[in-house]
Amino acid sequence: MRNPLSDKVVEMKPSGIRKFFDLVQEMPNAISLGVGEPDFDTPWHIREEGIYSLEKGRTFYTSNAGLLELRKAIAHYMYRKYDLEYDPVHEIVVTVGGSEGIDLALRAMINPGDEVILPEPAFVSYLPCIKLADGVPVTINLKEENQFKLQPEELLAAITDKTKILILSYPNNPTGAIMTREDLEPIAEIIKEKDLYVISDEIYAELTYGQDHCSIASLPGMRDRTIIINGFSKSFAMTGWRMGFATGPELIMQQILKIHQFAIMAAPTTSQYAAIEAMTNGEEDVQIMRNAYNQRRRFVLELFSEMGLKCFEPEGAFYLFPCIKEFGMSSDEFANRFLHEEEVAVIPGTAFGDCGEGFLRISYAYSIEELKEALGRLANFVERLRKEKNL
Repeated sequence: MRNPLSDKVVEMKPSGIRKFFDLVQEMPNAISLGVGEPDFDTPWHIREEGIYSLEKGRTFYTSNAGLLELRKAIAHYMYRKYDLEYDPVHEIVVTVGGSEGIDLALRAMINPGDEVILPEPAFVSYLPCIKLADGVPVTINLKEENQFKLQPEELLAAITDKTKILILSYPNNPTGAIMTREDLEPIAEIIKEKDLYVISDEIYAELTYGQDHCSIASLPGMRDRTIIINGFSKSFAMTGWRMGFATGPELIMQQILKIHQFAIMAAPTTSQYAAIEAMTNGEEDVQIMRNAYNQRRRFVLELFSEMGLKCFEPEGAFYLFPCIKEFGMSSDEFANRFLHEEEVAVIPGTAFGDCGEGFLRISYAYSIEELKEALGRLANFVERLRKEKNL
């Protein structure tokens, strides 16, 4: 029999996050700090709207792009938050989570051989999605001393005559880094000068601490060069509802919609009605969750300081990216030993790119009680390692 499989799919590595998630399922007493999922329930008024839509029999297909009422709510949100105007009919597509939006944007824009610049550490989906779209990933290794922010000189060095797209992912998963307007301005100038496009994943835009998120699309000349990917999973604690959206210029969005209508048809109807309620009346819920995450962020940073574990202070998302280079072991080895000796799961930094070696991703989207117990075990583990290695 001939080989039934696609070479590029076979060569794709499984998710480094999923590996540890599966291991935890076999350990009933383990604590997981590895999954990027809010520990909050979806706010009741949002769930209630989903329930009501079912009770009213709203189980029909929506238009491919999503309910117009939801697209109008998204357009209003983008204008209110970022002073960006999008036509809800032609420039917004409701997707099955932000992950579908990433895939759609890459497939709609890449021709075989086009280069896509990917700053790492980065969310695990970008690299395989680039390859599945027949693009060529060009990675930039972001540096802790720069707070994992993309530097203009790093971007310039990565650009060739084949470069077409830059993926920006701020607030960042896994580092928690953000980029301010001042950080983004020189990046935007390079994008315009080199005639490139940006896919800006802003799924954590509502989760910043100390200052509001700035979208690169809001900078002069960038709206029509940028596809924004966002969604409801993180900000509204709606992970299982699988609701996202993409916004951008009509020229690109119509091709995104074409792929979406053939591959997916439409996002789940019940989830769309719930999303309208979230987008319209969910601001207070977001603020409550953001305040809680900020409290947890400060709590974990203080515990890291007490145990002498080096970690730059993140300003967004709900992750910390502590450095473990002092222990002289790989991130994977550290995470495996920690899981089996202390029954706590964290994610090796290498799950997010080779430059994540020497770091761990720890999510603080958990209760203070869980964090206190898990980080107490981490303190014990770190102390034991230091004694082993005479540090």
